[in-house]
Amino acid sequence: MLKIHFSPEDILRTRVAPGADPLWELTLSMHVLQVRRQDPLTSGWRRGVSRELRRHVGKEQLRLLFALNPGWGYFPDFLTPHDSVQGLEAGLDAVRSTPVPLLRRDLTRVIAENPLPSSAAALARGEPEMLRHLTESMEQYRALALSPYWPHIQAAVEADRTRRARALLDRGVEGLLASLRPMARWEAGVLEIHGYPNSRELHLDGRGLLLVPSFFCASIPVALLDPALPPVLVYPVDRLGGLAPAPGEGGATGSGREALAALLGRTRAAVLAATDEGCTTGEVARRLGISPAAASQHATVLRNAGLLVSHRDRNTVLHTLTPLGRAILDA
Repeated sequence: MLKIHFSPEDILRTRVAPGADPLWELTLSMHVLQVRRQDPLTSGWRRGVSRELRRHVGKEQLRLLFALNPGWGYFPDFLTPHDSVQGLEAGLDAVRSTPVPLLRRDLTRVIAENPLPSSAAALARGEPEMLRHLTESMEQYRALALSPYWPHIQAAVEADRTRRARALLDRGVEGLLASLRPMARWEAGVLEIHGYPNSRELHLDGRGLLLVPSFFCASIPVALLDPALPPVLVYPVDRLGGLAPAPGEGGATGSGREALAALLGRTRAAVLAATDEGCTTGEVARRLGISPAAASQHATVLRNAGLLVSHRDRNTVLHTLTPLGRAILDA
């Protein structure tokens, strides 16, 4: 079990990441790629990405990167720097600037569980050329494995952020932390993550906690091993709708919305559009001028089709788009 201890200052400084974190998604997707699970939401992605990697990228080019990210066990903290919350380039710059003592410490931990190629010795010395090679490998992998799917990944993360924002607005930061159940349990100033691979106690010491919603995080949230680093908790989001390559660029045109209305019916298409930024059943009813019962019925049909995901919180149900729903709305 992982226990995260909060002081009143920590509660005030707890926040949710502004979007999908590019380096956390990169790192965790490599774990998903290497572990065979019966997951219909990522199985097609895994097959397609494996095929593209074999076709376009030589094994040697990515050998060190995959060795640093085994399908199980420890992976280096320096691959997911706090700066990546500002975007991909900021994150890669932080990786290239990792201090040598941190490189040596993290690589020593990896080697204790998994062998590394000989090139890891130059990385442990902090040689700039090897750090550039590593970040270039990360960019190559991302271009093939994540970029074609990024709008869907972002949509899933944004749907979760909408849900957390509702909890924060309704009940404050403690309500936000309580909304992480059942994957985490909030009680008396402690956030408990059951099923964590090892027993740990993390004291935030006034630094607060950055919550990072992630598409590729597995069922159990993840925290950095080094307690001295800025505290983060990466947790899984709903992935309803699966993962398919993004459709063509461009927002929905008027004719596109007309076609959507012809496909779904005008009221149901309007319900889908109303949930673009997250909407409760009552809000859908008020916006569209329909009864709450009708709004609930239309939302149920859209949810069963994989276009919406609904979360009940006390007496309200919040509806947000799945990646598939967003792709259809924006097509």
